[in-house]
Amino acid sequence: MPMKKKFAAGTFAFALGAASLLGASINPVGAESSKEDYIVVFKNQNSLPSGYENVLANAGGEVKTKLAKLGAVEVSSSNPNFMAEVKKSSNVLDADVESKFYPETPAATADFAAEGRADGADLYNAYQWDIKQVTGNGASWELPGGTGKSVDSKNIVVAVVDTGIDYTHPDLKANYAYGKSFVPGYPDAMDENSHGTHVAGAIAANGRTLGVGPDLKVAAYRVFGPTGGAATAHIAEALRTAADDNVDVINMSLGGYDWLQDPEQETNDIAADMHLFNRAIQYAIQQGVTVVGSAGNNALDITSPGKMSGDDNGATHRSPSSQTMIRVSAGGLNKNLAYYSNYGVGKIDVMAPGGDLGPNYDPVTKLGRDNSYLAYATVPGGKYGYKGGTSMAAPKVAGLAGVIIAQHGKDKLNPAQVKQIIQSTSEDIFKQGYDAQSGFGLVNAVDALD
Repeated sequence: MPMKKKFAAGTFAFALGAASLLGASINPVGAESSKEDYIVVFKNQNSLPSGYENVLANAGGEVKTKLAKLGAVEVSSSNPNFMAEVKKSSNVLDADVESKFYPETPAATADFAAEGRADGADLYNAYQWDIKQVTGNGASWELPGGTGKSVDSKNIVVAVVDTGIDYTHPDLKANYAYGKSFVPGYPDAMDENSHGTHVAGAIAANGRTLGVGPDLKVAAYRVFGPTGGAATAHIAEALRTAADDNVDVINMSLGGYDWLQDPEQETNDIAADMHLFNRAIQYAIQQGVTVVGSAGNNALDITSPGKMSGDDNGATHRSPSSQTMIRVSAGGLNKNLAYYSNYGVGKIDVMAPGGDLGPNYDPVTKLGRDNSYLAYATVPGGKYGYKGGTSMAAPKVAGLAGVIIAQHGKDKLNPAQVKQIIQSTSEDIFKQGYDAQSGFGLVNAVDALD
């Protein structure tokens, strides 16, 4: 199927990584108003140039959000020629209409009633094959730092850039550090979706369910409201803020595609949204934060931008695509590549369990579904549920990064060292060495900490 039938032309679209395996739907920006929101990226990567306000004002723009440390601004304008006029400035690297993307309906989810309280980690023992796979049936928790309790007694914090976290959940409240919201009109970081709470549980639950690091701390950086939409500037600001807050790891179970439709455009030309997002990732890494992201759920080979576009002109890029972050594909209980997971040479670093629907499931006929093969974790309201996606795989790696840092002490390892430990200790499960499906292999907390 041509990519333009799946993704909107000329946009950088963000979506929750555990969302539907079907194509995304995008709400046109400015459909009810004559004003458009734009991202303007300046050539200087870490400051705003002198007189930039005049440049924007002269083009009919009004600044909505300043991203000074990233050399960019979010601007509103009713001038249809705003982009052309602002690009005349020698200080401007790129300007584009800002994208807003809505979460797809999850295709692989299932509610699960777990009423009443039980002693210990009863639901972990019964249902969390994915956490057991990463931790060697809990063996990693017996190693120094293995639960996420740092050897120097400092809290190791994993930032969850997502829909927020239900910080009242009994399995999460003791490990909840704090929350911040970047969603206009929603100052509370409380999760009203369920995605972020599920992700947080995979990282640091400590109750009836368990995370990879049951003593890690999680912080909510909420970028998605109840119905989903997130502007690029708000995601970038969340990343920048988390880095300045001295978190140790950032988990981004989100992603998108940039379709460069114009056949006259070079494939290495990048939309302003992508420039901004990649700057935010690099800013966090330079501040010493390990950044983890999901590979996406469209069962696509994301190796070649041209190949992803099918019969369409131009190139389609999966983003985030920074070589310095850790990009995660999703596996199943049987150490297989999940049927929905994206893959690609040079695009995947490691694989982690994200869940699927079992060996008898046919993605075409939808027959043979077995929910017990999905990932089981916390959801809002003190409840639990199944989900499947690269969104469920990425937090396992974020949790692993957290316990590796805990073993060495806060601020002792840089992100490249954390990434190298994760890659070099992963289990080689497909062809020998690096491969497109699992990267360097299936993550293994026992070997990483041994």
